[in-house]
Amino acid sequence: MGDLWDGLSQAFFLLVTLDGDLVEITLRSLQVTLSALVIASVIALPLGALLAVRRFRLRRVTIAVLNALMGLPPVVVGLIVYILLSRSGPFGVMGLLFTPTAMIIAQVIIIVPLIASIAHQALRELWTEYHDLLISMNTTHVQRMKALLWDGRRALLTASLAGFGRAIGEVGAIMIVGGNIDHATRVLTTAIALETSKGDFALALALGFILIGLAIAVNFAIHWLTQTEREGRW
Repeated sequence: MGDLWDGLSQAFFLLVTLDGDLVEITLRSLQVTLSALVIASVIALPLGALLAVRRFRLRRVTIAVLNALMGLPPVVVGLIVYILLSRSGPFGVMGLLFTPTAMIIAQVIIIVPLIASIAHQALRELWTEYHDLLISMNTTHVQRMKALLWDGRRALLTASLAGFGRAIGEVGAIMIVGGNIDHATRVLTTAIALETSKGDFALALALGFILIGLAIAVNFAIHWLTQTEREGRW
């Protein structure tokens, strides 16, 4: 019991004093995850709008694939990215393996299906409301997508926040493609795993508190946006 309290007290001390390693790891985690989130949102949100507005031959198949990919094990994503970026892989010449860029690629692949699926569900409901109006105005598919993306921006922000929450807590794929290299690719989740295995519970707990804080903040933001969206409709 004494070791637990010692670890907790040291962890709070690291948080209060803004320990250098703690700050570095946290900033790198945010840099990687936010970069992945921006790229994934640019891909996923228009895709969700396209699936809501346009009817094409493989639409149902695409939606089913996106829903299935939401449950894709992250370690499988990490393995695929590792093979593609390794020296013997097709993109090995770029030298991206064990870099933050490889971690960003893995996170993008993981969260694009999640964001696209949530965006599609939200925009599909919005499309039922706007369908007759936009059709009567003789708008193009691009104009309809823009209208839905703008009017559904709160719901889409919720989708992006869900993607952020998924990405920031990812460890399997990140460990495989990033290598958990000190001062290079070490992020919150991989650092927690390493420090725990080393027995350095103080730093592990401090990193864990930051990760929990980020998760709580994201959930509060999603709850608030959901409530304001409902109030706006009423």
